[in-house]
Amino acid sequence: MSVTVKIPTQLRGATDGEASAEVEGATVGEVLDSLYERYGELRSRIAEDGGLRRFVNVYVGGEDIRFLDGLDTEVSDGDEVTILPAVAGG
Repeated sequence: MSVTVKIPTQLRGATDGEASAEVEGATVGEVLDSLYERYGELRSRIAEDGGLRRFVNVYVGGEDIRFLDGLDTEVSDGDEVTILPAVAGG
């Protein structure tokens, strides 16, 4: 299934400046694995210990995967996955 992954500005250095990527996968975990295959540096920026870093949020169709099935959340053809690292400051 083809899914569009939206990549935020702060991670585009790891994606050759790309703001989005079309990848394949049936779950969020598979989609992210496909993304890591294309952009190897991205894994170290958003993943750790087989999961996501603590301050990285991922959404499918605007829904936070933490309130769905996490990395096992299913995606459908044409879905949009958004990666959104938390930003601190004041």
